[in-house]
Amino acid sequence: MEGHVQPADYKDVVLFLATAGVVVPLFRRWRLSPILGFLGAGVLLGPYGLGSLSREIEWLSALTIDNPAQLDQFAQLGVVFLLFMIGLELSWERLRAMRRYVFGLGALQVGVCLTVTAGAALLVGLPAPAAIAIGAALALSSTAIVMPILAEQKRQHTLAGRATFSVLLFQDLAVAPILITLTLMSRRSAEAFSPTALLALLPAVAGLAALFVLGRLFLRPMLRSVARARSEELFVAACLLVVVGSGLVSALAGLSMAIGAFVAGLLLAETEFRHEVESRVEPFKGLLLGLFFISVGIGLNVPLLLDRPWTIVGAAVGLMALNTAVVFVLARVFGLKARSAIEAALLLAGAGEFAFVILGQAMTQGLVPPLVGQTVLVAATLSMFCIPFLAQVGLRLSGRSVKPAEPPPEAADRSDEPGGGGADGRPADAAGAVLVVGHGRVGRLVGDMLRRHGVAWVGADHDARVVEQGRRMGDRLYFGDAARADFLMRCGLAEAPALVVTMDDPEAAEGVVAVARGLRPDLTIVARARDARHAQRLYDLGATDAVPETVEASLQLSEAVLVEIGVPMGLVIASIHERRDEFRKALNRPESLGGRVRRFQRERGG
Repeated sequence: MEGHVQPADYKDVVLFLATAGVVVPLFRRWRLSPILGFLGAGVLLGPYGLGSLSREIEWLSALTIDNPAQLDQFAQLGVVFLLFMIGLELSWERLRAMRRYVFGLGALQVGVCLTVTAGAALLVGLPAPAAIAIGAALALSSTAIVMPILAEQKRQHTLAGRATFSVLLFQDLAVAPILITLTLMSRRSAEAFSPTALLALLPAVAGLAALFVLGRLFLRPMLRSVARARSEELFVAACLLVVVGSGLVSALAGLSMAIGAFVAGLLLAETEFRHEVESRVEPFKGLLLGLFFISVGIGLNVPLLLDRPWTIVGAAVGLMALNTAVVFVLARVFGLKARSAIEAALLLAGAGEFAFVILGQAMTQGLVPPLVGQTVLVAATLSMFCIPFLAQVGLRLSGRSVKPAEPPPEAADRSDEPGGGGADGRPADAAGAVLVVGHGRVGRLVGDMLRRHGVAWVGADHDARVVEQGRRMGDRLYFGDAARADFLMRCGLAEAPALVVTMDDPEAAEGVVAVARGLRPDLTIVARARDARHAQRLYDLGATDAVPETVEASLQLSEAVLVEIGVPMGLVIASIHERRDEFRKALNRPESLGGRVRRFQRERGG
């Protein structure tokens, strides 16, 4: 079968992977958003870039993407995975708390921008159906570009970031009604606009309800069953099934796939699997989003831009000016300060990916003339190219450093469910809590002692049954592999005051200690060791303290027998501590805190 492989069949894939391998490191070195690199690469590798020269220079065809339409099908999954990840970082409680921004600010932004843009289209002589379709398409901004920019600049949890996300979320919800309305308009019959036409929205509502009910009933049991199989490949497959399957159910109901994936993410955010799912899905999201940006660049019709430059550039500038003005005014009305309002306005100034979907349908149904539609799409693409630059301008105009803002009362997270999301995308209980890896007998005792002393802690374990039992008892536990850096960071390692490793697998414990020390050189790491030799390896890997089971068991037995035969308790405890310090010295480690305290007391007494 190998002889039948045609290298040309894989050319587009190789070009994309090569672009990702070159663009991301290069643009990060230049301190520019990789999004710009992907967009530019799309223009260069597309039929309007090097492809237009391949007829004269034959070898350039090897550097040209041949099947943009096929590539675009996979590229759309980038938006689906992005919305799924956004859902994972939220909770139903937090989303409910944001409803004022989502259904207030978001609804007004779509309504006002649609009306003004459609009015401008009417003024230039377009018929009403075409004007409405263009207004609807250009009223929606780009979730796929804006949200990665916010995450990259750590702005998604500022007040401007939350307002921006709320508007983007409503825009995604508005896509289905817009597409249904365009279908009804294309019929051009009186009954198309009768009250019975509203029944066309019922499948979308039923689809959302089905997603919610099925997700509540089956998502957690399915992942729990997969996790018990202890197969990483199977767990990744289950994660991909959840994302793509929920998107397809949503698409069958007439909604966008992204909305279905978002709902699935929200449901999983309340479970113990959220961090493991995040870490498994993140690479797919990054690659598919890069593919999406390349497809946007490929869609830039350069010949049409050169043929009608002033019309297209003028339309793009007018669109960005209109969106900026509308969002700024509405944000001020909703209580945002001027600096936050201008940040949100500039982030939402450009058009979005759904402009291609809406205008594509409108042109297919005959609502918008093809030349007009293509011209508007090129203007929309130009505005999307400008979003990373506008984001930088907004950041500078805000006049402050990038740091999370205090959440307003309506956006505060009130989730008290163990898996509820906090303001920083991690569970609310994870910030500043001790991280305990392993929740067997030793881990449970450590957690109990921390609780008794009023110390917040979060646990992690790779055994789904252990996690399930712990959560039933009220412990804050998450399923996942703690030897992976991304999982540890999602569990709050960046702010954790200490890490306690209680795993009974020596190699697994060493892996966790090594990864954690690499991520946090200043972190206090206390690890359970099998014996003195294992403790030495843990110390070498960066453990602050290692507690050998054999040594501690011997010392406790000695303490018990000495006290029972009448040796004074004080002398026994002092000798036990001294013997423990001798073991530490033998392992070339400093004496314990208790030993240092006793030495200080002896020196003071002398």
